[in-house]
Amino acid sequence: MCGRFTLTRMPGEWAELLDMPGFDPPKPRYNVAPGQYILTILRDPEVSHPILQLLFWGLLPAWVKDPKDATRPINARAETVAEKPYFRAAIRHRRCLIPADGFFEWSGTGAQRRPIYFQMADERPFAMAGIWERWQGPRDELIDSCTILTTTPNPVVKPHHHRMPVILDPAHFKTWLDPSEQSARAVAHLLAPYPPATMKATPVSRRVNSAARDDAGCVQRELDGL
Repeated sequence: MCGRFTLTRMPGEWAELLDMPGFDPPKPRYNVAPGQYILTILRDPEVSHPILQLLFWGLLPAWVKDPKDATRPINARAETVAEKPYFRAAIRHRRCLIPADGFFEWSGTGAQRRPIYFQMADERPFAMAGIWERWQGPRDELIDSCTILTTTPNPVVKPHHHRMPVILDPAHFKTWLDPSEQSARAVAHLLAPYPPATMKATPVSRRVNSAARDDAGCVQRELDGL
């Protein structure tokens, strides 16, 4: 799964690539956790270009009657996302990009269990594949939410975890966001493990274990105990 990530900056060239207004620098986040509102890029049907949107991390489908009783998955498996009732409408109609510059997985067991921080080798930001939904309540309450798609791990992630987020090449951003492309099959080839040669893994502080902590100490390199 992908349960924590970082977003400390946004690359300006993405705005030009996607034909959208420039980005304001985001507040640096070092420990983004489920149940929080996260920054996404999506295509709203009422807007001609992609927009930045804060979405609740934990998907709530439009057909759910009561949000309090609903499961809110933070991840969806790429292999089955087109088949599951929770996800199949969103993968066709409501895809989004979730900017990040690193994600965490936990490796080992017991006292040896440690957080591992995965980044691009050059530490540049990247975009994870997401899907989103809009829930509207009987009193016109609105909840916009999302989930991150995951796939099998590449050789960088595999020693530590059995899943990794789907990371999209910038060349595929427009295809992923294209609202006219409503076939899950047409985007299925994008849902593959990211090339391992361009990634790195770093053991970091257990400080990240607590979602209440969100500072640069969460990504401090630590080698002791490994």
